Amino acid sequence: MIHRIIKGISLLLLTANCSASAQEHNYEQSKTFRQMNSAAPGKKTHTLETATFGAGCYWCTEAQFQQLKGVEKVESGFSGGHVDHPSYKQVCTGTTGHAEVCNITYDPSVISFDELLAAFWTCHDPTTPNRQGNDVGTQYRSVIFYHNEEQKTKAEQYKRKLNDEKAWDKPVVTEISPFMAFFKAEDYHQNYYNENGDEPYCHYVIGPKVDKFKKIFKSKLKS
Repeated sequence: MIHRIIKGISLLLLTANCSASAQEHNYEQSKTFRQMNSAAPGKKTHTLETATFGAGCYWCTEAQFQQLKGVEKVESGFSGGHVDHPSYKQVCTGTTGHAEVCNITYDPSVISFDELLAAFWTCHDPTTPNRQGNDVGTQYRSVIFYHNEEQKTKAEQYKRKLNDEKAWDKPVVTEISPFMAFFKAEDYHQNYYNENGDEPYCHYVIGPKVDKFKKIFKSKLKS
């Protein structure tokens, strides 16, 4: 896929990945975004929880969620398919049913699931089925794999409100499905942006996404 061609990446790729910025403005100004983003965390607990999001290229998603206070760990991998322990190469064929996802381990006493949902719908374009920029295929679909009924209810409720408010010019098509299994991607996919920041894809595509994300969530960033 194009976003894996690290050598010789073109400016056209950057343009394609930034094309959703005009639509995102409505979302960030919406009542529902403010509601999600201002939700109070829960009581102090020693129990960590997990959220699983697919938002296109998991390198981008991982790099953004790593910035947030309360997020303890982000792992890139695959969920939602019918093949056990798939390789990245298999998933790229689009035949395994898996989506590229990030498994996000977080402290609910520091950051709420509502706030993670606000970040999820910020970090990609949820109106393009099976596509993010030049990355095309079911493996790049917008998806929330919920781990319990509370996550399901909140995801469905906010998705409905976002569409009612027309937070984007087009309807939100995010899939909301039960979590079944997570298969961690190969080691070289993990912590990719932090370890490969000088690569063209990191510099031209992931970097601008992270910079924008940090501006929106500046009060929620790690030190």
